[in-house]
Amino acid sequence: MTTTDKDYYAILGVDPKADPETIKKAYRKLAKQYHPDANPNNPKASERFKDVGEANAILSDPRKRAKYDQVRKLGAFGFGGARPGGTRPGTQQSTSFSFEDLGVGGFSDIFTSIFDRGKKEEARKPSGPARGENVEYTVEVPFMVAATGGKAPVSVPINEECATCGGTGGAPGTTWKQCDECRGSGTVSFGQGGFAVSRPCPACVGRGRRAEKVCGACGGDGKVHQNRKLEVTVPAGVDTGSKVRLTGRGERGTKGGAPGDLIITFKVVPHRFFRREGNDIHVTVPVNLVQAMLGSRIRVSTISGRKVVLRVPPGTQPSTRFRIRGQGISREGRRGDQFVEVKVEVPESLTEEQQEQMREFAESSGMKW
Repeated sequence: MTTTDKDYYAILGVDPKADPETIKKAYRKLAKQYHPDANPNNPKASERFKDVGEANAILSDPRKRAKYDQVRKLGAFGFGGARPGGTRPGTQQSTSFSFEDLGVGGFSDIFTSIFDRGKKEEARKPSGPARGENVEYTVEVPFMVAATGGKAPVSVPINEECATCGGTGGAPGTTWKQCDECRGSGTVSFGQGGFAVSRPCPACVGRGRRAEKVCGACGGDGKVHQNRKLEVTVPAGVDTGSKVRLTGRGERGTKGGAPGDLIITFKVVPHRFFRREGNDIHVTVPVNLVQAMLGSRIRVSTISGRKVVLRVPPGTQPSTRFRIRGQGISREGRRGDQFVEVKVEVPESLTEEQQEQMREFAESSGMKW
């Protein structure tokens, strides 16, 4: 039995360790580049389009990809110059490789197990209404909005069913013809060794027919990409990584199916004055040398918007911290505190008179300089 020499990672131009998102982006880019509608009368582009579809069908499915990687790792796509049960070039040493080590009877069985499962799963997919996909989006919110709660405007990029064609991909009033690629079956087959595997036709997206004229609004895709604008309620006390789910605000379902959800992840923008540690707020406030030495009262801003008077006792040392109770973030019934660290600022220059006064002070207090 012969084996295929296709390397799906090479076809998509991705590393074998690429994550699912990288594979998805590579597939979308190449599918758009080699789509038959964008390359009429170009058989090479059509073949390339099929290869890209095959590669994505395997690598985008975790279970199929795991099986494929097993076969690839063991050298099933060339066997490193050997064949199962054969000999290595230039030696008389017989290889002991067996596909039974994977729990299957042979190379054909491996790919049969991969693709038969996929076909069964495809057959189980409902042909009626289908729920829309969930959409995940990260929203940056100002520090004060996250701390005290409020509203945040959001513009979410989302796929919507094309209103012009109703999701069919064909221009309004156009005529439809049988797909030349799959001859109306909605599926195409490709060879893997001595057997064939079926998958949805990439040219007609499994419809079995193609429009004479594609929809100008969506380019035949059946969906349009747009930004949905809305306001998100930001609960008080959210932090970076906090999530909120908006039911029914994701992608629309097909054939009247329910829409998916919109899952918002918050990313809090740092504040120039306030810092957060759990439910506590930390700030640094400058005081001059006289205030630190003789004591003073200073006004400190809080996240509530009001200022609190803080007493700085005489002889306060640099980096001393003071606690203002109950002025932190309130979350889940617990409120934190605010910590104030004083930063003693020393004058960069003194007049001759000031220098003389400092010397007299140093001498009277026994200081050395």
